[in-house]
Amino acid sequence: MSAVIIDGNAIASALRAEWKVRAESLKEQGIQPGLAVVIVGDNQASSIYVRNKARACRETGIYSEVHEFPESASENEVLHHIHELNENPKIHGILVQLPLPRHFEDKKLISYIAVEKDVDGFHFNNIGALVTGNAVFPPCTPYGVMKMLEKSGIQVEGQHAVVVGRSNIVGKPMALMLLEKNATVTICTSKTRDLAGHTGRADILVVATGKPKMITADMVKPNATVIDVGINRMPNGKLAGDVDFDSVKEKAGYITPVPGGVGPMTIAMLLRNTIEAASRVQAGALSRINTVNK
Repeated sequence: MSAVIIDGNAIASALRAEWKVRAESLKEQGIQPGLAVVIVGDNQASSIYVRNKARACRETGIYSEVHEFPESASENEVLHHIHELNENPKIHGILVQLPLPRHFEDKKLISYIAVEKDVDGFHFNNIGALVTGNAVFPPCTPYGVMKMLEKSGIQVEGQHAVVVGRSNIVGKPMALMLLEKNATVTICTSKTRDLAGHTGRADILVVATGKPKMITADMVKPNATVIDVGINRMPNGKLAGDVDFDSVKEKAGYITPVPGGVGPMTIAMLLRNTIEAASRVQAGALSRINTVNK
């Protein structure tokens, strides 16, 4: 019996409808959520992601700007621009599109974003808040995975979750979020000895390694929930995940496709974080008004 396909497009669409109502409510109160995306260089995949994000913003009622820099741009030039965006009251969220050219230091640029505008959730302060279970802006991709599990009725508490991948963007925050929901969590990498032994014991398996079709059916527990975060361009031009979808779907209980799985959820949670940032600005403004009127 084939696995249930978790439709990320459908879940993301429902969530975006919720976010649109919130955005419209804020606009009626005089504040339109605003997102600025900074992109450096001419990476085709990044350009596609940025266009998708801009379109999603328009459809949700979020004001958006795209700030493009050539690959030859200096780090200081981009940092100065981020500083200007930090000071711009129309912008509530700032996102630096990764990857950056080699002469840029990712962490430096991300740490330069104002914490209250770090809607990607990568700033050191936001990661620290995630560790303590108090994140305001959870990183979008793992946050999207958690929403997928929730909306699909998949129990996390008490389950053995295995995360394959240790990146700061997905693997590490994913493990923390699963742990926060009382899962027993194992973190593996592509170099883990007896990787199949670990993945084969997972009730929930999340894979984010960037290695196409790395996880095969013999590495998966029967009826497990398999979340494929990877997206890879194959030699034939087609997209594939880090999981061998065709074989694993015959063994798993639930599985996400690529494309149409985690990707749409990442954008949906970015919209949520941007609206949340605008909401916090609005709440602060109302608080100041109430204080003055007392």
